[in-house]
Amino acid sequence: MKEEIIIAGFGGQGVLSMGKILAYAALMNDKEVTWMPSYGPEQRGGTANVTVIVADSPISSPIVDSYDTAVLLNQQSIDKFEKAVKPGGLLIYDPSGIHHPPTRTDINIVSVDALGATINLGNAKGYNMVMLGALLGLKPIVSLDNVLSGLKKALPERHHHLIPVNEKALEAGMELTQQA
Repeated sequence: MKEEIIIAGFGGQGVLSMGKILAYAALMNDKEVTWMPSYGPEQRGGTANVTVIVADSPISSPIVDSYDTAVLLNQQSIDKFEKAVKPGGLLIYDPSGIHHPPTRTDINIVSVDALGATINLGNAKGYNMVMLGALLGLKPIVSLDNVLSGLKKALPERHHHLIPVNEKALEAGMELTQQA
């Protein structure tokens, strides 16, 4: 098994955190992992993306130009990365704020109302965890238990009290994909 994933959106949407948590979870699942972030000089509001590769065997390079899965959180990311999804691959996006949804017919496209789920949860910062849950609902490459362990590793200890609300956001994202 080898899964090449791109997660992209605006800075502040939790793109890099989502990738880091996924990478930690994969390590805890005894997988080989690369995590390669890319972002501009802006801390918030600029574009950001992260490539995560999860595999059963050693990964030869963290640099790829096509992906098995794309999780795209804004229009700029769809415009840039839709064409980079391998034929037969998966593109997950939140339609909120998207003016031109993905149109390819040779990939699986799943729209996830993560913003709506986030509002329903009353957890404004849970957006990225809803999207990560959606990814795992469609492609369970790591276990939820290991994602929660990854959260403990990625979050500073002073934020560990937020793990239960993040778990609810992950579960909400998984449920959204089961309804699709």
